Amino acid sequence: MARPAARVVLSSDERQILQRLARRPMTAQRRALRARIVLACAAGQATGAVAEALGVTPATVSKWRGRYAREGLDGLDDEPRPGAPRKITDEKVEEMVVATLETTPPRATHWSTRLMAEHAGIDRTTVSRVWRAFRLNPRRTETFVLSPDPYLVEKVRDVVGLYLNPPEHAVVLCVDEKSQIQALDRTPPDFPLRPGLPEWQTHDYTRHGTTSLFAALNVATGDVMGKGFQRHRAKEFKRFLQLIDAQVPPDYAVHFLLDNYATHKTPAIRRWLAAHPRFHLHFTPTRGCWLNQVERWFALLAERGIRPDSHRSGRQLEQAIDDWIAGYNDDPTPFKWIKTADQILARIRRFCERALREHGVNARTSVTGH
Repeated sequence: MARPAARVVLSSDERQILQRLARRPMTAQRRALRARIVLACAAGQATGAVAEALGVTPATVSKWRGRYAREGLDGLDDEPRPGAPRKITDEKVEEMVVATLETTPPRATHWSTRLMAEHAGIDRTTVSRVWRAFRLNPRRTETFVLSPDPYLVEKVRDVVGLYLNPPEHAVVLCVDEKSQIQALDRTPPDFPLRPGLPEWQTHDYTRHGTTSLFAALNVATGDVMGKGFQRHRAKEFKRFLQLIDAQVPPDYAVHFLLDNYATHKTPAIRRWLAAHPRFHLHFTPTRGCWLNQVERWFALLAERGIRPDSHRSGRQLEQAIDDWIAGYNDDPTPFKWIKTADQILARIRRFCERALREHGVNARTSVTGH
């Protein structure tokens, strides 16, 4: 004959506690499932019906029904697992965590598992387990940039407004210069790509001069106007403005989006802009070059047009850049900007609040009042 099922009787307090456990979030679903099993058994349902309703085996229902009948709420907890007892005390764990957070090892800038193991007198595996449990990674460093620009909010709204709602009958250009591009020639020849082998390049090289590239990215079409110069002074920037003035139809307004580099604000440039009123300048915030889409295009140029090749002169480098831009403009793809100004400013604010909360630093930003 089958063994009779354990009888489960609940008090009102026990029922309320089990109902709260049954509504636990996903992080506590094991206890929530056990609570639902006990509640169903207390309601008089048979073991097989409970198992089918909750998607478990009848053995699981019998196990937790019996455990609750014998031990009550304590029976829903996991029993101690077999194995050797802990060899590291809570005091030793606290000592390691405090040392990791508040000290640095002698003759080193950060702790490693080997150094911490020697310091604490334990093995490296235990150090790794403790660091994982407390989410500590002394070797990892992340960088951040906060703009000190007092007009950060206004400039973000101005720049993003040009991206998301450009003016009619106008051209919006993201402008910047990539200075000191080096013409590098690898000392021995490269080994070409082979099946199973990557292309090989030696680490040493010979320098053959530099060039500076002025570029203007058309936000709407994605095509680029670029011109290389030996230097990147206001004199060269004025020549680049003249080049753009000649290429943009005269009945279109020109909106320039650029950074706060001194070359863009000299008296000579201001006089030229005053004589050409169709040009309108919009400046990104200080340390806010990530708002300028041409910076992303510069990354493409470096990755696909400059770094893979060797160049034996500055003139050869300039010609290679011109050829790459011409090929890029044959099938340009504009970057798609999706973040609104409110979303960007809200993210900056959240970062500052998190830095103050988690690190206790005096993170400063110009989003006050946003």
